[in-house]
Amino acid sequence: MKSEINQQIVIGGVGGQGVLFVTRLLAEAAMQNGFSVLTSETHGMAQRGGTVVSHLKVGNYSSPMIRSGQADGLIALKGEICGAFSSLLRSGAWVTVNTASVPAHADGAIVTYLNAEGIAMASGFPRSVNLVMLGFSLAVMEKAPKEKRICSLADIRSVMETRLRDKPGMLKSSLMALSAGYDAPPTSPP
Repeated sequence: MKSEINQQIVIGGVGGQGVLFVTRLLAEAAMQNGFSVLTSETHGMAQRGGTVVSHLKVGNYSSPMIRSGQADGLIALKGEICGAFSSLLRSGAWVTVNTASVPAHADGAIVTYLNAEGIAMASGFPRSVNLVMLGFSLAVMEKAPKEKRICSLADIRSVMETRLRDKPGMLKSSLMALSAGYDAPPTSPP
């Protein structure tokens, strides 16, 4: 296993948004690249639209939970999630937020917005907000130095092709949603 990289990412949303699916895709892609991976998740009444958050650590870590001020990035599948978990972010961390109208605050972080729900609806795949946000987040992560990247768009595509090989229709729509997010320009802050 490679151990030159150390990245800690928080993925948050509400029940039913696919937070855990996004985490698994990122984890599997990082493992395919030879990195050690730890994940942890918490559910707060997830079946009723409550908060779901997962922690992804890539590198030489012994505990799966991300401590306050240590996360390198946050993928917020709902605008409201950003404020709830911004205390986990280190100064200078990147944040991607799905929002059309909710201002997100994360002091000391670089926040980038996208109306992922609007893109998912316009694409005809309203349940793919998580994949639109994953694609968008990958584009943001690719701005980091190469030695800090845990995976690429191609890596995520490969994992999805393996996971969904027996569901060609779902694979096609999932890859379209991922690409739509990756290619989308950021939205102006609300």
